[in-house]
Amino acid sequence: MLPTSLLQLLDEPVANAHGVRLLLWRDDLVNPDLPGNKARKLKYNLAAARVQGHHTLLTFGGAYSNHIAAVAAAGRLLGFRTIGLIRGDEPAAGSTLNPTLVRAAADGMALHYLDRTAYRRRAEPEFMAEQLARFGPAYVLPEGGTNALALPGCAELVAEIRQQVDFDALAVAVGTGGTLAGLLTGLAGQQHAVGVAALKNGGFLRTEIDALTQATAGQAFDNYSLQTDYHFGGYAKYSVELLAFIQQFQVQHGVLLDPIYTGKLLFGVLHLVGKGYFRRGSTVVAIHTGGQQAWAGWEERFGARG
Repeated sequence: MLPTSLLQLLDEPVANAHGVRLLLWRDDLVNPDLPGNKARKLKYNLAAARVQGHHTLLTFGGAYSNHIAAVAAAGRLLGFRTIGLIRGDEPAAGSTLNPTLVRAAADGMALHYLDRTAYRRRAEPEFMAEQLARFGPAYVLPEGGTNALALPGCAELVAEIRQQVDFDALAVAVGTGGTLAGLLTGLAGQQHAVGVAALKNGGFLRTEIDALTQATAGQAFDNYSLQTDYHFGGYAKYSVELLAFIQQFQVQHGVLLDPIYTGKLLFGVLHLVGKGYFRRGSTVVAIHTGGQQAWAGWEERFGARG
């Protein structure tokens, strides 16, 4: 049963001035224990792991990764052993883990570290065989959770939104491209989708997205755009302007965005509205995919939010 208040109207002057009805879909509220798009990406992967008889999940991610946090939580909730191969050097003896990894360890995840040279090999079959020989049989989840089985869970979001509102466009932040690709398969060529890339030089993601939809739906879709101008310097990069925007958005709407994905998404969407990207009279739904867990580590590294 979905919460009844997942759609929130955003009373934004720029949207009002351009005749755009702007809504926020609170996917971060659907499952408090496993919030946002990560739960959707994991849904059918975890079912496949069960069918294949696996009891262990093995995955990759950075030290502040939403995906690492989600896999660890899923393991605790659903009874899987979890192993996280973390990009970067192992913390020195006696040093404390960051809040993301503290939570992952508390959820039962065994943490191991890969230097950046080794981490770059994570998609190589030989390297993966080495890891399975080291850790034993496991269901392997890629970095970010994006694979063909991630798309159906994200596609279900389209029907859920359609049940509550008629819309002209969906907008979502893009990291690996899996969530946007899933939305495209759910849209099946209808309406429009906008992806706001969270990393610098994100144009390559279009190839990744098209390959994913080709593999799962048998076609690449043309009813979407990939916006690459709102990365604020790159993945996990930020600016005073972005943090001020997030702070003001929370004051105005009572919603906390994150600085890695959803803050950039809403900043980008509002800028596009102001440029006249969306036609007057259209309804646009921006999707809050979660990620608030990142704030604890963010504040530890950089200080206050705004």
